[in-house]
Amino acid sequence: MIQIEKLRKTYRARGRTVTAVDGVDLRVREGEIFGVLGRSGAGKSTLLRCVNLLERPDSGRVVVDGRDLSTLSGAQLRAARQRIGMIHQHFGLLSSRTVAGNVAFPLEVMGVPRRERARRVAELLELVGLAEHAGAYPAQISGGQKQRVGIARALAGRPRVLLSDEATSALDPQTTGSILELLRGLNRELGLTILLITHEMEVVKRICDAAAIMRDGRLTESGPLAELLTRPGSELAAGLFPLPESGAVRPGTTVADVTFVGEAADRPFVSTLARTYAVDVNILGGAVEQVGDLRVGRLRIELPGDPDANAAQLAHLREAGLTVEVHGRDTALEGTS
Repeated sequence: MIQIEKLRKTYRARGRTVTAVDGVDLRVREGEIFGVLGRSGAGKSTLLRCVNLLERPDSGRVVVDGRDLSTLSGAQLRAARQRIGMIHQHFGLLSSRTVAGNVAFPLEVMGVPRRERARRVAELLELVGLAEHAGAYPAQISGGQKQRVGIARALAGRPRVLLSDEATSALDPQTTGSILELLRGLNRELGLTILLITHEMEVVKRICDAAAIMRDGRLTESGPLAELLTRPGSELAAGLFPLPESGAVRPGTTVADVTFVGEAADRPFVSTLARTYAVDVNILGGAVEQVGDLRVGRLRIELPGDPDANAAQLAHLREAGLTVEVHGRDTALEGTS
């Protein structure tokens, strides 16, 4: 649905060239919620604005729904943008218009007849749970309700793709949860493909099917969430499930991080390992949580004996479909069987 190839965007600032997006390749599948995670200044917002060409890249291709937007201009580009909705961080509502008037605005720009426009606005406000606030002004509603107006407005043109620019960063945790649930519901009900940027791990954990980490204009890792969570050395997995610092591994012991996803998360692998090999398993830390539609967990365990002495035990865990990373070993050599 969205394919980005070798995208590059630079700016001139104070007499020097700043590279905001540096050779990014990214693919978002149809019907997927894809999160791009990174700190402020990583290039996330620039990347997002290049998708609908609000920022025109210096080089590279942006293909949305089979059309190479980087080859379009004028009326063709405006028409293509109507199929790409965008939700803004600070709502961007017109204070002089009511809730209904804000949602109607893009329909007016598109030349939709008044009767059809009114019908569509009512439908959208019902969809986002704001039907009773149609006549209210932005100053009279909460931040979460303002964001719901922004979402309804982004959906006015019946887009197939929705771009979200830090849509929950200005909201409290409870309101953030309700907005994320709304986005997930719209994704399922309307078949929307959603590309969102965020600096919050919780957003990725709650609703994303796939994710990427962006730093200094580049993607450091990218892929389906289930794949990243089981990838040895994954920065995303470590961020979603931070484990306590292990410090130095005690002599004569093996310390390993074990990641389990899906059905593997429901198996009693610790007790099975202890019974099968008559070994004491010390749990140093961990958590089990729901990540999107997946049940995922990470544990840091300690076994008596060095890694060579525990080769059979570690192999047993990998054969059970678990990802195992042994501390003090090259993580490139660790993984699932």
